[in-house]
Amino acid sequence: MTRKVYRSSSAAAGVIISAVVAAFLLGDALVRAGIGSTLLLAPWVLLLLWAVYVLLFASAVTTDATGITVQNFLRRTRVPWGAVDDIVLRYQLIVTTKDGRRVTCFGGPVSGRSRRLPGRDDGNRMPNALRDLDVIRADWERALDGDAAAGPVARSWDLPALLALFVVVLGAVVATVIVSGPGSA
Repeated sequence: MTRKVYRSSSAAAGVIISAVVAAFLLGDALVRAGIGSTLLLAPWVLLLLWAVYVLLFASAVTTDATGITVQNFLRRTRVPWGAVDDIVLRYQLIVTTKDGRRVTCFGGPVSGRSRRLPGRDDGNRMPNALRDLDVIRADWERALDGDAAAGPVARSWDLPALLALFVVVLGAVVATVIVSGPGSA
């Protein structure tokens, strides 16, 4: 079984548009104000871009041969297939574990209307979210047929995203210290 990632369909577009706007703003600052002012402005623009990434793109559902990983913003929950009791779709994907805990997925398949182009009827009227749910449930059932291990549910933080936040905040602090230094006022 290969690794499959499920995200909201508009997540990538939002991050790409935000990155283009950020690049335009920094390019404009470079042309108008020079390199010094651009370096002072960059941490603030990158902080906004980081926030857009976390709010729109970071949340996702990933499946592989051993289990399902749910990332909600900066928090990851790894549920081995053997610990899964049920997987349902109520507006968002919900994974229920055998110990009764529910993990709601902010990213991944979301119920709603299927998008079809006008005048095209390919015979497949099943919404994408239901198709994704069927694939995820099939992966779960296939793993159970192969005697999937029921390990503990593991929670962790998205360390690369937190490290990026630390670097951007450090840059913002340095920019603030430079701007409010002894020569200003």
